[in-house]
Amino acid sequence: MNIHEYQAKRLLHEYGAPIASGVAVYSAEQAEEWAARLPGPLYVVKSQIHAGGRGKGRFKELGPDAKGGVRLAHSVAEVVANVREMLGSTLVTKQTGPAGKQVNRLYIEDGADIERELYLSVLVDRTVGRVAFVVSTEGGMDIETVAEESPEKIVTLAIDPDQGVTRKDGVKLADALKLEGVAREDSLKLFPVLYKAFVEKDMSLLEINPLIVMPNGHVRVLDAKVSFDNNALFRHPDIAALRDLSEEDPKEIEASKHDLAYVALDGNIGCMVNGAGLAMATMDIIKLYGAEPANFLDVGGGASEEKVKAAFKIITADPQVKGILVNIFGGIMRCDVIAEGVVAAVKEVGLKVPLVVRLEGTNVELGKKILDNSGLNVISADDLDDAAQKIVAAVKGA
Repeated sequence: MNIHEYQAKRLLHEYGAPIASGVAVYSAEQAEEWAARLPGPLYVVKSQIHAGGRGKGRFKELGPDAKGGVRLAHSVAEVVANVREMLGSTLVTKQTGPAGKQVNRLYIEDGADIERELYLSVLVDRTVGRVAFVVSTEGGMDIETVAEESPEKIVTLAIDPDQGVTRKDGVKLADALKLEGVAREDSLKLFPVLYKAFVEKDMSLLEINPLIVMPNGHVRVLDAKVSFDNNALFRHPDIAALRDLSEEDPKEIEASKHDLAYVALDGNIGCMVNGAGLAMATMDIIKLYGAEPANFLDVGGGASEEKVKAAFKIITADPQVKGILVNIFGGIMRCDVIAEGVVAAVKEVGLKVPLVVRLEGTNVELGKKILDNSGLNVISADDLDDAAQKIVAAVKGA
């Protein structure tokens, strides 16, 4: 689960991380009232959407010369003018895709003079099975760009879970960031704070880009991106309460209600599969035959008819879907249950696109019989390769 920048900063501040004074607003009237309470004279107006690249983004409704989704203002009046222009507009960034995201809230923050920009993130390094820090002196840039152009400027340090961030770890990180004096001492206090927040709140990513050094030598969290492990949210009702459903795909929200693993993609072939590995293989073979999957959808190992029905309805609700591939290998999952769920869903929502079904495993003959006797226009497949070729051909009109 993702949260907004202002929420991430508040959370980190509770643990002791240094941030600027700021407030989230939902209207120009709120902006005028609250901006007047900030120190000034420099203010930053930031779009709050779940996507990176906001500063370089562009608003659909505004001209090509308009400012991006993060703007500087030198008076309260200028803050209000920016808020009026930005609020309710659609911001398009490299991470939102061409559709963009509507800006429903803004974060007004006290500005800061910047001497240096650094990159810092905390994540789960699965290669070593530990939480690790990733730092770079090249803050303000996309870490992917730094990795491609200057990989030697990225330092990764795994943390021993039994000891946490030690003084020795802190010194290594401070050295990697080339910090001295006040900034070095600030960072040595900050690293354990970030690690503690990451572990205690079951985060999956904590990214600060940039972490700045100000002219007075102190460091400050200038931007923050935080994601949480969905499977651990039951332990953190305070974090779950921060969820902004308006930032999420309605289909993914509906899938979560039925305990379905669903991720919307950019293709046009809907996939319903059981098992993450089989789902990945199904998407790969669709691409192999020249098409693109519209989603990742894993119904799990022991789905009920109702769950399968919900999954099918979610797939058909996507206007991008021009064909559907159901690929089930029944172990715990029974093929007859899948068949009954598909038939029930089609009868309820209709079937306007080609449907290819490949069933194998437990009760496979019964499952095929249910589909054959349903009266549905189902294209049967013998194996995964056959299924992929048939759905791609059907979608392309062959």
